[in-house]
Amino acid sequence: MRTRHCAVVGIVLAVLGVPACTADQKTGPEAVAAFTPVPAPKSLREGLLTQERLPRGFRLNKVEAGPTSTAASATPVPIASLRCDELEVDSFMTTHAPPLENVAADLERTPTGGENDGWFGQELLDRYAPGRAAEVIDAIRGTAKRCASFTTTLTDGTKIRETASVTPAGVPADDGLLIHFTSTFPGDSKPFEKVTGFVRQGDVILVVQHSSSQKPSTDTQEVLAAAVKAYRSAGG
Repeated sequence: MRTRHCAVVGIVLAVLGVPACTADQKTGPEAVAAFTPVPAPKSLREGLLTQERLPRGFRLNKVEAGPTSTAASATPVPIASLRCDELEVDSFMTTHAPPLENVAADLERTPTGGENDGWFGQELLDRYAPGRAAEVIDAIRGTAKRCASFTTTLTDGTKIRETASVTPAGVPADDGLLIHFTSTFPGDSKPFEKVTGFVRQGDVILVVQHSSSQKPSTDTQEVLAAAVKAYRSAGG
């Protein structure tokens, strides 16, 4: 029966690209091999992407270091209570969950013409007090699920239909997720899309944000994977 079971599972998992008879392996060295914690970089800025570590075709534009002192003592509206449209704002974490330290890098992939309109975004590293980063990631995930469908009203009264959905980040980390946003304007059948990736490495949250585009791509996931690799290399 075991052989027959493996054969049937093997057919199904082969379609999914998963080795047969591994789906029920919940324990053992293989189960934890995908993620091994690494020390944080001596300087948070050292964990940012560099031009050499960016995927082909991408360019590093600017690196910024934020305050490292009293930002975390503020008492902002918590992420769990923010409006759904604020979840798409680039600075929502520093506003609603101020870190002890923040560094950022502006990134872009220039358009190549035709259907390719390039990619413009940012990588951020936010360092928190012990235990706080895990709370922030949980709050982001909960808010994204609460905001699965919502409407944003512009100052001129225009109403934009918006959605947010959560998928795994798919990178080695203590925790991580991707939030996929869509924004549809009246009379426009094709929505704008953006993807933001959040990854927790110990007490640091790594974020890769995309500005938005009507031409979906996997660029954000590609940059996120490179960013995680760069951060882990700097700490290891």
